[in-house]
Amino acid sequence: MIKILIVEDNPDNVALARKILTAHGFEVVHAESAEHGYALAHEHHPNLILLDLGLPDYDGLTLAGQLREDAEFEKTPILAFTAWPAETARAMAESYGCSGFISKPIIKVADFVSAVNSHLLTG
Repeated sequence: MIKILIVEDNPDNVALARKILTAHGFEVVHAESAEHGYALAHEHHPNLILLDLGLPDYDGLTLAGQLREDAEFEKTPILAFTAWPAETARAMAESYGCSGFISKPIIKVADFVSAVNSHLLTG
């Protein structure tokens, strides 16, 4: 089963993403902070990471950079999961080694699942 780690501190965003992803056959692991996300990434070895950029302990981009320094996560798709404007999100995600980004809030379920799947296929 494909495992996705969601690193997100907003319970509503987590609940919706988890509901959608599990309904589409993914296993979901959740961390509410960057530090917890780092630990769970190493514990669970996810196939993809959805990473909020504004976390309570430190920002998601810093976490993305830390994960990219580890050979284990060199090729793991890491997607910034953000409400930032698209151009800002794209530039920041690229500069920190993210594979791309997915905008919040999730408006169209099909678009969200398609974006996740496209990164799993190319990641």
